[in-house]
Amino acid sequence: MLLIATGAVGAVGVGTVVWPLISSMSPDASTLALSSTEIDISKIEAGQIVTVKWRGNPVFVRHRTPKEIKDAEATPMSDLKDPQTDAQRVQKPEWLIVIGICTHLGCVPLGHDGPFDGWKCPCHGSVYDVSGRIRSGPAPLNLAVPTYAFLTDTKVKIG
Repeated sequence: MLLIATGAVGAVGVGTVVWPLISSMSPDASTLALSSTEIDISKIEAGQIVTVKWRGNPVFVRHRTPKEIKDAEATPMSDLKDPQTDAQRVQKPEWLIVIGICTHLGCVPLGHDGPFDGWKCPCHGSVYDVSGRIRSGPAPLNLAVPTYAFLTDTKVKIG
């Protein structure tokens, strides 16, 4: 009986010491708040690109026109350095959401620039199309697509 009581007191003592340590490793509320962001897309006109900040990085939200969608869908995979179909990069064809960091050296590409009317990196000339796919230049990969979900027809949650 004494052995069981000693073991129980020891377990409570270990728990009392370990719990604060484990609890301190959890992210605080301000960090959790930064892990996602919600965007009202109702005021973004077709053809417009809006840049929002998520986890300290720019995210491009592009409301694509029917012509931009058609061009992106018609691109042959053989023309792409990092082949992905447009459908693999979007949840709804009219909305493209990508992280605005060039995959070459981390610069921020400029929108509505370059021969494909997508983005062009001012640092080393990487060119991305209207689907954020690398078309020319030193960047090895497409612009990254973050995790996102449409909460409603006019609200998107990134992260």
